[in-house]
Amino acid sequence: MNRGFGAAVAVLFALHAALAHAQEAWPARPVRFIVPSSPGGGTDLYARQLAQALSESLKQQLIVDNRPGASGNIGAEAAAKAAPDGYTFLVSANPAIAVNPSLYKNLPYDAERDFVPVARGVVAPLVICVHPSVPARTLGELVALGRREPGKLSFGSAGTGSPTFLGIRMLEEVSGAKFLHVPFKGMGPVMPALVGGQLDFAFPDAAIAIPHIKAGKLRALAIIARTHQLPDVPTLAEAGFPSLEIYSSFSVVAPAGTPAAIVQRMSAEIARAMKSPGLAQRLEHYTLIPVFDTPEQFAAHLRKERAAWAAVIRRNAIVPD
Repeated sequence: MNRGFGAAVAVLFALHAALAHAQEAWPARPVRFIVPSSPGGGTDLYARQLAQALSESLKQQLIVDNRPGASGNIGAEAAAKAAPDGYTFLVSANPAIAVNPSLYKNLPYDAERDFVPVARGVVAPLVICVHPSVPARTLGELVALGRREPGKLSFGSAGTGSPTFLGIRMLEEVSGAKFLHVPFKGMGPVMPALVGGQLDFAFPDAAIAIPHIKAGKLRALAIIARTHQLPDVPTLAEAGFPSLEIYSSFSVVAPAGTPAAIVQRMSAEIARAMKSPGLAQRLEHYTLIPVFDTPEQFAAHLRKERAAWAAVIRRNAIVPD
């Protein structure tokens, strides 16, 4: 009996050692970042910058896998159903993990149950910008046009669940203006349509709008938060709308069941990467503000954010396209 007990203990120790070794060895093969939006948008930009930095620190390739559509639901579903082995993560803007649970009745995933928070990532200020042909040089003038001719001016967004739509809907709510919504599969394809004049205005991430603004192809009317990249552009509060608190964030979550040790390791690696001189400078260049929350702090923030967006959606009776 003692011999059998000793053998069982030995087996348990061997299994524990094997598991510990597997986790220490992670990652032993390429890691995939699923991005639930199209290439060229802010989420994609952040994911690619982060993947490059982590590839260097983890000594392993990180692959960006774009899965756009349905306001992030297609990519989020793919990530939720992926093996929870530490080789698939979802790099997502707010909609898939914080907004869509209140917007869609039958999501193909459960945003709270199917994911474990890893890193809150970055906050991206949004900027309201118009095509130069629009006769509005201030946000007040844009709102006046939206009141005088309801539905005439069109704006593009990354979908009904995105802050790029919800922000304009909240502007309509407080101002009485009305605009025509044109949804896209992410902000990447919105920008060419806006620069080309097929849209009148949009509320994109500053990261992807600033090059067009500086080139004179777009006119910025107001921004969420002051940035040295656009020093002369007023904040929403300065433009007369202090009650509008809208932001976009690009965060990292993992399929539920991903080993806690890997979640903590990836969270630490992301924080370390964002503090490194190279990535820190690139994030500043793209007006992306790092947030160094732990997974536990990120989880608490998500609960509050979901409740806040749910209130906006309920108050405005917003439904999916």
